[in-house]
Amino acid sequence: MRYYIIAGEASGDLHGGNLVRAIHRQDSNAEIRCWGGDRMEAAGATLVKHYRDLAFMGFVEVIKHLGTILNNIKFCKEDILRYRPDVLVLIDYPGFNMRIAEWARRQGFRIVYYISPQVWAWKEARVKKIKRDVDLMLVILPFEEDFYRGWNYKVTYVGHPLVEVIAEEKKKPVTPLSDRPVLALLPGSRRQEIAQKLPVMLQMVREFPDYQFIIAQAPSMPAAVYREFIGNENVLLAPGQTYNLLRQAKAALVTSGTATLETALIGTPQVVCYRGNPLSFWLAKKLVKVKYISLVNLIMDKEVVRELIQDDLNPRQLKTELDKLLNNEAHLSGLKADYDRLWHKLGNTPASDTAAAAIVKLVS
Repeated sequence: MRYYIIAGEASGDLHGGNLVRAIHRQDSNAEIRCWGGDRMEAAGATLVKHYRDLAFMGFVEVIKHLGTILNNIKFCKEDILRYRPDVLVLIDYPGFNMRIAEWARRQGFRIVYYISPQVWAWKEARVKKIKRDVDLMLVILPFEEDFYRGWNYKVTYVGHPLVEVIAEEKKKPVTPLSDRPVLALLPGSRRQEIAQKLPVMLQMVREFPDYQFIIAQAPSMPAAVYREFIGNENVLLAPGQTYNLLRQAKAALVTSGTATLETALIGTPQVVCYRGNPLSFWLAKKLVKVKYISLVNLIMDKEVVRELIQDDLNPRQLKTELDKLLNNEAHLSGLKADYDRLWHKLGNTPASDTAAAAIVKLVS
């Protein structure tokens, strides 16, 4: 069978890579073409577009790059028509993928959505389009089944793919990155994220001189982008070693997104850091209706990890929260207990294989 998979971000590439492997295990004749990244290509898919050319975040940034986005959509449609897949598999990335789904439905393609758009957070009315355009929705957050049930739409919960990823990671030996205690910085995988958050993160270097600060360098981002902000500070880069870094870090400063969940599942104490374009953030506050920005807190429905957002992401508050993670045993004990509950809440379902089985069954 022919599969066409679209992922537009680093996290989508991670889960897409595991999905590609799982599809190959279950369909020995699978041909897979994708938009994604290095992981999906390494897993055996033919890469059409890399996510580094697709990732625009925030309302203002999307408007600025609208011409590029529209050209990408046009090219994607043409490529799908040439390839004629048996199924189109969309991974998150809703601004792009829902446009493709609407078009693909009219062309008669079968459509699977793996990792639901966060319609429970904002633009809830998009559920109507999902019901119209998507043959099979595979969700990875426990509360999403109930959410969609309220819309009279049956979805399939396959478990969270990060549980299996982290479980495998924990079997590997840790490769030490420093002979000093380590603090990890995860400023994001996009250039604009790094520019917004890394400078304030780096102000902690002189506040905690006994620690070696190490930045998780995103696979798609050259070292020069980080060195521009590091200057003369004694800060190391760890390219392609995020999990190895987190496993040895005493604490981490983490940009909101999938990385917050990865950090929690590994068990590293963290502060969630978010700062965006002021206009984009103002618009988001008007539209988004969730209590938290981190997946950890959303899944647990309480503040497990501290979120420093916009003006709260400042050196004084960051130092206070980081000091708690390093020196407050009672705080750390409570955090560890919540991390354990998070792991059990997500369950031990092999998400990639479960999702692949559902997709293969649909097209068989």
